[in-house]
This record gives sequence, C-alpha cells and structure tokens, in this order.
Amino acid sequence: MIKPARLLLLFAMAAAALVSCGSAPRVSAAALPDRGLPVEARAADLLGRMTIREKVGQMTMADAVQLVRADDIARLGLGSLLFGGDDRPAVNTPEGWADAFDAWQKNALAARLPVPLLLGVDSVHGFSHAAGTTIFPHNIGLGATRDPPLVEEVGRVTAQEMAGAGARWNFSPCLAVVRNERWGRTYESFGETPELVSSMAVLVRGLQGASLVQPTSVLATAKHFVGDGGTEGGVDQGDAKLDEATLRRLYLAPYAAALALGAQSVMVSFSSWNGVKMHANGRLITEVLKGEMGFSGIVVSDWNGIEQLVGGFPEQVTAAVTAGIDVFMMPVGYERFINTLVDEVNAGRVTEARIDDAVRRILTVKFRMGLFEHPLAARRLLGQAGSTGHRDLARRAVRESIVLLKNEAGLLPLSRGVGRILVAGKNADNLGNQLGGWSISWQGGSGTPTKGTTILQGIRDAVGARSRVTFDPDGLNAGDGFDVAIAVIGETPYAEMKGDRQGGLGLDARDLGVLDRLHASGLPVVTVLVSGRPLIITDQLPDWTAALEAWLPGTEGAGVADVIFGSYAPMGKLPLSWPRSEKQVPINVGDPDYNPLFPFGYGLTYP
Repeated sequence: MIKPARLLLLFAMAAAALVSCGSAPRVSAAALPDRGLPVEARAADLLGRMTIREKVGQMTMADAVQLVRADDIARLGLGSLLFGGDDRPAVNTPEGWADAFDAWQKNALAARLPVPLLLGVDSVHGFSHAAGTTIFPHNIGLGATRDPPLVEEVGRVTAQEMAGAGARWNFSPCLAVVRNERWGRTYESFGETPELVSSMAVLVRGLQGASLVQPTSVLATAKHFVGDGGTEGGVDQGDAKLDEATLRRLYLAPYAAALALGAQSVMVSFSSWNGVKMHANGRLITEVLKGEMGFSGIVVSDWNGIEQLVGGFPEQVTAAVTAGIDVFMMPVGYERFINTLVDEVNAGRVTEARIDDAVRRILTVKFRMGLFEHPLAARRLLGQAGSTGHRDLARRAVRESIVLLKNEAGLLPLSRGVGRILVAGKNADNLGNQLGGWSISWQGGSGTPTKGTTILQGIRDAVGARSRVTFDPDGLNAGDGFDVAIAVIGETPYAEMKGDRQGGLGLDARDLGVLDRLHASGLPVVTVLVSGRPLIITDQLPDWTAALEAWLPGTEGAGVADVIFGSYAPMGKLPLSWPRSEKQVPINVGDPDYNPLFPFGYGLTYP
C-alpha cells in the first residue's frame, strides 16, 4: 500500500506527465474517430492506429495504488485500473476517489493515443469501499426480498454513487447459484435456484441504466463464470465436478439472463470445472459464452487468476489469452504481463487476430460508455453518496429482506410501549458486523468503519418515550426485571477464501453463552440472526420465542427495528434451504428426502 504522501506525489506527477508510447507523435483527442460514426467503426478506426504494445496495454489492468511509476499509465498505455479489496485513495471519501481517478485519467489522456481508462471496483452491495456511502444488504438478503424492481433500484443508486467518484466499472453482480452454504461467498449469491438468481440479474439494468453512455451508468460484470457456487464441499476456488448438462441447467441460466439485460462484462471464476481451470477453459469462454451465447462485451480475469494455471508465466499468459480472456487483472506484475504477451505474439504463439478481437471489444465498450467524450468523474453526483434518499432505499431493502422464522404466541411485533427491553449479543451494536465482508476493506471488520445505524440504535429510536432499552452485550444481568430480551447474534465479517466453514455452521461460544443466560432468566427472547448464510440452530430454536434472520443488512440497521416493532410486516422468503444439522449440508430444494429445518421459500409474517 502506498502511503498518502507518496500517493499525492504520484497524482501530481500523473497530472503533469506528457509521455508517448513509442516513437510515433502523440495524437490529439480531436483527431480520434468522428463521434458521429457508429461505435464499432470508431473502435475499428482506433484499433488500426495502435501498435501491438498499445493493444496489449489496453488488455492490462493494474492496481491503482500499486503503480510502480506514476507515468506507467501513459508509458504502457494501460487500459484500466482497479482498486483491490483493501485499496483506497489517500482520502477515502467519494471526493477523494474522484480526485485520485481524475489524476490517473489525465495521465492516460497524455499517452500517444489518448484512450481513457476504466476504473473498476468490487461494489458488491453499494459503493462499499468509500466511507460515507450507502451500503445495502448483501445479495443473499436481496434474494430474500423476491423483489426484482427493488434490486434494480439498488443497482441504480449504486451506479450513481460510483460514477460520482469516477469508478465506472463494477465487478458485480455475482450470479453464482450457491449449492453449499459452507462456501465463504454464499452471501454474494442471491440464492440456491437458477430461477431466483436469474430474476435478480436485473441488478445489471440498474447499474448500466437505459444506456451506458449516461454519466450515471456503470459497467456491470456478471461473475464468476461459471459454476463457482457448486464446487465440491463448498470450497472457494475449488472444483465443480458435474456434467455439462447439470452445469447448464443450474449455473448458466443467470448469465443468459444478464446478457439479455445488456451486461457488457463477464468475469471468469478462479474455480475449475472437472479439473480444468476456468481461466484456461476456451470451450466455455470462447465457444459457449462468446459463440453460442453471442456475448460481444469484455471477458475479464479475476485477481492474478492466470497465475493459477499450469506452466511458466508465458504458458499461463498464452493459455488464458487463447481461451478468450480480454482484460487481465495484473495488480502488480502488469509490465511483465505486457512484455510477455508481446513476446508471445511476436513468437507466433498468440495470434494478433486474437489480440485484435480483445481490444476491439474493449474499445467498443469504452465508446459505448461515452468515455472519450466524458472521461472524468461525474462530480455533480458526489452529493448523492450516502444521501437521505439513498439510505431510505437501503432501509427499505433491509425491511424486505428479513425472514421471520418463528413467532410463538404472537410475540412480534413488540409494542413500542413495552417497559424494559434487554438487548444483548455481539452483533447488536457493531456496525462492521452487520456490514459483513467487502465493506471498506476486503474481509470487512468489526467496529465502526463508516457511517451507519446499528440495530441497537434502531431499537432505541423505535421505542416510545416510556420504554427503557438496556444494552448488556453478554446478557449478564438478564434477571433484573426486564420484560423482553432481544439477542442479536451470528457471524462476524469474512469474505472469499477466509469465509469457508468446513468445520461447521454452528453458533460460536459467546453466542451460546448469551442464549443460555437469557433462557435461564425466563424472559421471552427475540433472536435476530446476523449472518451470510443459514446457521445450525436446531438445538437452540426451542428456547426462542421469536426468531428473525436479518442476513447482513448493511448501514441501515433501523430497518431491522422497523420489523421488530411492526412498522412493517416481515415479507422475506428464504433464498436457501435451512439445514437441521451438519449432516444435511449441503441441502437444496429438490433433493431426495428433502427435510430441512425451514424449506426454501419459507417465511412467516404478522397477522
């Protein structure tokens, strides 16, 4: 990570850089293809002016804050930059992002051919890397809403907050059909059936808008192609061992839905299909996706994904390019990648026709996005980030995502005038825990990483003047004359790789201790689960009077309180089957002897 002072120096150098790619004279923006021509003609014209190194530069995506030299963007003709999960500009606000991006963009426009950059980021539940933005429920919660128009609106708001900061490429939505809740990316999926996930692909239309040329639109990315939700044992970056008919039936349909909605980018999975890494699978990338499905946009690799292929680096590069990948995430080794691919072309191991196909796709998308006319951040949108209207939408998404699992004796909704309420549990007053992973940082983290409302604060704001709310994290004083207890428990943040739970899906010791103390007090207990997947709760469920699954709700914890106190009735339906025991994992609707604790689609409401 580059220190802030160093980063500011890089910005200053970038803005001043006037560097040429090769010995040919610099071309002015005015000399680029006439904007009145069709985008395909403009792309073909510009492609014809490029050297092989400039073409390969367009295929290369470097990590923005790990650039070796400030002028590398122009010197190498880089086509795109990304912010990794733990990357952020020196000032991590939307304005800070815009300042950083515009400096990099001015560097790109100083190259011999002034081709604008694309800046990509994993905004998987809102523009969640920048502080102060609106962070929505993760996809598993959105899947529980069964509300595609809401999901499309979430995409529209996410695009506005991103575009104001200059980030016009979103590595979202994740269209994995999750078939094993042990997988650490379960919460990035909308659910366990291709029909449900396909219905939520409307997030693409929300992100891209009616036309990509609009400054409020961002490039959507359908990921991770294909079958990553079906790996053996739910192992991240594992192997999906299944026949092609099953692959098509379960995992390909959401991509067809995304392409029908106009998705212009597809990201390849780290995972394998029957032992073959997706990053080298020309059968699926070129023959099926680009050929059979007619995809004309950009296929992008995952983070250093080609380095998981067999062979030395030249063999890895050649295999991935030949398989059909167009843009390569090479966070640090970007110049090595460019030099290697140029050498492979010169040696005849990669055809220039394949390079031209990739670059034509990249340039066509950039022209479709209007980047040549409007390359800088749409700063007029900056005031939208974290606005009241956007947070209201997020609060609505929280309300609709909550699944009522149990409501014995009609305990819920609680009266706003209930006397004394005990709130316990590690997730009650911890914003970071309710955000989950991919929130400010890659794996997320406990604490208060950004602005938002915790579930506890939402409860305090919801009760009447005569009610008294006491927060006792571990429930140590549960016998002190309370009328009801609310336990907010569940998971703490994680993301890919680190989030796999092969050892079990039960509650942790701290949660179990809280529950035991509340049960021993004799109080009616409302349990709120904050988690990215179903947890094994069969033994604890009889002790709870009521239970809600709140998933990972994001910044607007007040949406949970809205349901607890009856401002809104619960409407969420389970996007995943809920297992009774570890032995039932994985469990999916349609399985033989299907007997879950709660079935797919389950969800109670108030009378």
